Amino acid sequence: MRRTLVGLLATALLLLGVSAAPALADPPAPPPVATARAELTALTIAPPHSMDGYARDKFDIWSTQPDGCTTRQDVLARDGKNVQDKPDHCQPASGTWYSVYDDTTVTDVAKATIDHMVPLAEAWRSGADTWSPDQRKAFGNDLKDPQLLIASESANSSKSDSGPADWKPTNHAFWCTYAEDYTHIKSIWKLTTTDKEKTALSSMLDTCTTN
Repeated sequence: MRRTLVGLLATALLLLGVSAAPALADPPAPPPVATARAELTALTIAPPHSMDGYARDKFDIWSTQPDGCTTRQDVLARDGKNVQDKPDHCQPASGTWYSVYDDTTVTDVAKATIDHMVPLAEAWRSGADTWSPDQRKAFGNDLKDPQLLIASESANSSKSDSGPADWKPTNHAFWCTYAEDYTHIKSIWKLTTTDKEKTALSSMLDTCTTN
């Protein structure tokens, strides 16, 4: 039987020691702007908690998911284009990744960082300091909510542990979604906010068209 083009491509990939990454669920969609505004209104305003005791390790990030791959590997597979895996079927060997914060495309997997929409340190100072280890692990590896996304090294470094009161994406076209997603994460995880952060989020929600 004649091989199809797909068959030939699969054979070539196997000879190269790579394979097409399995299809995963699409990234979670942001909530409608009306929902985000209601969630923002309902957030509790409180002073930031002390950073005493904080460590990224307390969120057990990039833990192993049920598919046997790490959270980071699953996000790279989920959010990349033309992703090819190494023989272990988890770690991408190649692909392209879009960094929406700064409207750039990353072509080197080593430079495609994974950002927490609500930074771990910000979560700590707004309530995660009182969580159990399991709660912090769930937050640090949250694939079901819009908490994890691709970011270029420069965008991730620029954002660091800052929230929207002190940092905003250079890509203004993303401000609406950023505010929707950030507010939603704080809402569902029952994290607090500050007056300054709430004002910044409200201002960015003003850039939204009706959705």
